[in-house]
Amino acid sequence: MDPSTIGIIGVLVMLALFLTGMPVAYVMTLVGFGGFSMLISLKGGLTLLSRSFYDTFSSYSLATIPLFILMGQLAFNTGISRRLYKTAYHFLGNIQGGLAMATVSACTAFGAVCGSSPATAATMATVGIPEMKRYGYADSLAAGSVASGGGLGMIMPPSVVLIVYGVLTEQSIGELFMAGIMPSVVLTMLFIAAIAIQCHRHPELGPKGRTFSLSEKLRSLAGLADTIFIFAAVIGGMFYGWFTPTESASIGVLGVLLLGLVKRQLTWEAFRNSLYETLRTSCMVLFLVAGAVVFGKFLAVTRIPFNVASWTASFDLPPLVIMAMILFIYFIGGCFMDALALIMLTIPVFYPMVTAMGFDPVWFGVIIVLVTQIGVITPPVGINVYVVYGMAQKFAPSITLESIFKGTMPFLLAIIVGIILFAIFPQIILFLPGAMY
Repeated sequence: MDPSTIGIIGVLVMLALFLTGMPVAYVMTLVGFGGFSMLISLKGGLTLLSRSFYDTFSSYSLATIPLFILMGQLAFNTGISRRLYKTAYHFLGNIQGGLAMATVSACTAFGAVCGSSPATAATMATVGIPEMKRYGYADSLAAGSVASGGGLGMIMPPSVVLIVYGVLTEQSIGELFMAGIMPSVVLTMLFIAAIAIQCHRHPELGPKGRTFSLSEKLRSLAGLADTIFIFAAVIGGMFYGWFTPTESASIGVLGVLLLGLVKRQLTWEAFRNSLYETLRTSCMVLFLVAGAVVFGKFLAVTRIPFNVASWTASFDLPPLVIMAMILFIYFIGGCFMDALALIMLTIPVFYPMVTAMGFDPVWFGVIIVLVTQIGVITPPVGINVYVVYGMAQKFAPSITLESIFKGTMPFLLAIIVGIILFAIFPQIILFLPGAMY
């Protein structure tokens, strides 16, 4: 049988297995191993399987993933997220929709010490939703702002998705981290604008909170100290070349750990929970990476990526049109698959095409993360929506899935506006990496 035909059958089998609810990592590994064994040999398939998993779990570059996840877990369990929210609330709480704006701002700041979208959403849901409900905020705005703001954790460095993209494409993780900073800031401003427009049209969605005095606002700035210290140590160290990304992750973990011990905010139970969640999440991510490597090797021997690239090039379309087609595929795919799995699955196909057309690989990495960010707040997958819904049932059972999805729609439009801006003005993304390197 023709290798391309086997490849197409493998993709269809993989999609069918996805529908059964089987974990994505297992599906990619099983299909990749089976297809590679059919095309090469069983011995070759077993060698690919063992080498891919060994190389993934022993990779020095991928050690950044569990370290940054641990840093985020320790930050959550030492109360950094609550202090961030309190500071944002002091400055924005008295504005129409101000608590939602404070939540989005706190999500961006917490993303700087977390790097995970679902983790940011879960953390801010426990902090922000009870406060917004207490001040009479609508369910849609309260939960929608948390689910959408949590998505900023995907792009704000240290982003786990950007780390994986950097490893798969052999791009500098430091450059990718720098490239993610400005888009995070711009998206935060667009989210705040979306909230302001909603509350201007429908004031009942987000009533004003209490007004704080100038002295109270200034005192609340102390809540930013921990985050600024950690962010400066991690990102600043990479910017000046003092640390590699892996070393900076270690510095971040040490910094959060020391802060928690010095301030006596890290209990033994919190430390144990941090280790457990880090182990669970890291294993999930690393299994996804290993599975994607196995499946990618299978696709390579079928020559499907090269055939797709040749087929796309045969249209003789302008590069921008082809890029728009690629982004549309990511947009649709992000609605049905986890962002990390989607990126790992499609990079072998699209990355060679993008670089051949002359697009900057760092810019492309940030853009596809932004596009797949849409998927974490849109049905049917919408992982952030389900995370927020699960957390909200503990203290706001009136919140429904429908209300959360409805609340994310204005933020979805804000993300689309942001993507258009970054496509028209790529230097928004590339300015900081250019200054660094």
